[in-house]
Amino acid sequence: MRQPLPILLALFGATLLAATTLAACRADRETSGPVVRLSPPQLADTARLTTLGAEQRKSASRFSVFHDFRFTDRLPDSGITYRNRVVSDAAKTYKSAHYDHGTGMAVADVDGDGRLDVYFVSQVGGNALWRNLGGGRFEDITAAAGVALADRVGVSASFADTDNDGDPDLYVTTVRHGNAFFENDGRGRFRDITDTAGLSYSGHSSATVFFDYNRDGRLDLFLVNVGRYTTDTVAGEGYRFYTAVDDAFSGHLKPERAEPSRLFRNEGGNRFVDVSAAMGLQDVSWSGDASPIDGNGDGWPDLYVLNMQGNNEYYENAGGTRFVRRSREVFPRTSWGAMGIRVFDFDNDGRMDIYITDMHSDMSQEVGPEHEREKSHMVWSEEVRGDGTASIWGNSVFHNEGGGRFREVSDAVNAEMYWPWGLSTGDLNADGFEDVFITAGMNYPYRYATNSLKLNDRGKGFVDAEFVLGVEPRRDGQVATPWFELDMAGADKGHREGAGGDGRVSIWGARGSRSSAIFDVDGDGDLDIVTNEFNAEPMVLLSNLSERHRVRFLQVVLRGARSNRGGLGAVVTVTAGGVTHTQVHDGKSGYLSQSLMPLYFGLGDAERVERVEVVWPSGQRQTAPSPVSVNGTLALQEP
Repeated sequence: MRQPLPILLALFGATLLAATTLAACRADRETSGPVVRLSPPQLADTARLTTLGAEQRKSASRFSVFHDFRFTDRLPDSGITYRNRVVSDAAKTYKSAHYDHGTGMAVADVDGDGRLDVYFVSQVGGNALWRNLGGGRFEDITAAAGVALADRVGVSASFADTDNDGDPDLYVTTVRHGNAFFENDGRGRFRDITDTAGLSYSGHSSATVFFDYNRDGRLDLFLVNVGRYTTDTVAGEGYRFYTAVDDAFSGHLKPERAEPSRLFRNEGGNRFVDVSAAMGLQDVSWSGDASPIDGNGDGWPDLYVLNMQGNNEYYENAGGTRFVRRSREVFPRTSWGAMGIRVFDFDNDGRMDIYITDMHSDMSQEVGPEHEREKSHMVWSEEVRGDGTASIWGNSVFHNEGGGRFREVSDAVNAEMYWPWGLSTGDLNADGFEDVFITAGMNYPYRYATNSLKLNDRGKGFVDAEFVLGVEPRRDGQVATPWFELDMAGADKGHREGAGGDGRVSIWGARGSRSSAIFDVDGDGDLDIVTNEFNAEPMVLLSNLSERHRVRFLQVVLRGARSNRGGLGAVVTVTAGGVTHTQVHDGKSGYLSQSLMPLYFGLGDAERVERVEVVWPSGQRQTAPSPVSVNGTLALQEP
């Protein structure tokens, strides 16, 4: 289904080459280093980005939403030296396979110092935990924490307080090297308890979702599995990975390759048991992610499960006793190639809506930038993509109409973009409406694609602002990064990318983000963005909103008693200036990621908070005592 681009020729003297790439090419030639080749050659032409940026900045004059601030990538100042690395089947031995789905990241205060730390996941070289020192600075504490998992091909990470002791524990998924579960000692040091916990699943896992499906005060785990896309052949230079099958993206057509997702019930004491069959939750979708949502408003968390090559599934929770599939009844048509999901109230009507990103529909046909904000034109055969009667060929947004009814409104709210992975949400301009950051890009051997930042136009829709706010172009104009190196005089002789070369050739591929998290990195009261890139270093995008504008906000931290200690599943409403804002504390922070962070409410121009109310997972309702201070953190303990 995904086909490599044509054999590439060496590029020299390209006048439109991004600055850093051009400098690298010159330096390599001057020092007799490897010949640098861009794959595809179009990476040299950045005129398209210049045009896109100019058009978007011109359109900003018509924005009614506040946008007088910018993000700047402060990675060089952050102290973070981590770099994501990929297996060979996403590089030198490239195959069109699910390894290119990449890896996630998760955020939590692992050591109890009040600052949010970041855990990055990588396929090769180990994962990394970076401790937040404040002011946008970090230090590497991976070794001391004991969470590198350097011998495994990582996929996703989830922080959650699974034993209700007040600190975040960690679950990490891998590709066939065994998933890992770590118990936190409260000081940011972790102990591997995978086997005793009953969570030593080994397969083609993707994301994990912690939620309390039976409302017993303990967080349960839904483990999302993709499907069998690897062989039993082990390869790798300095690391081990299972090579991908050549027809990985036809796997959904082969029932024998299905790998059901699993539901694990928390029995207490960090012990889990597989209850998938007992609960009627035996989903065989080729899935990368899922999200809890109380779709019918009965107080029990239901589950929306993505399918990256087919129709999504929706399971309604019958009072914690079983799950009932009601997919097409509630959602007659869904995104066919769904990759990321976020549940949030985009129009402040008090009901949770659903935003889903669709990557694989965009792989049917590569289009130019003039069509990137449109639904895909599906050209695959019916055998591959089905009859389409229940499919949306692109992103979808389901507006919650109440009473268990949803209406699809993606085109009306400008939800589309190209090659998206997942989304993170947060009120980036603190105006009281949650905005959306979407990671994107196919990387090698495809062209560069931009990340998307969509500002929420007061619930009416979203406006594209990644160029306006400095997210694009990237720092120093980076559109490409070193991908792999060939020895054309030795082991790599005959490799398609080195045609015509007789020495060392460095192949550069497109930059691209996979996962992200939105939180206040530097403690200045506004929200920032951190990404995990694919085969590159992350971005640390710090906002200057608090320098440009008077920010009014409220952060809410929850401590459950009868409910789970972290309060996952709680619904919080904040009324300020006569406007009510609603958020569900589900921990879903981005693609392949679940985090444990405070809820951030932008308050717009409100000078005071009139009311804060929590509906805990236990069903208990609580109203915070007045007064509640603006621009602070409110900690609420369940009665």
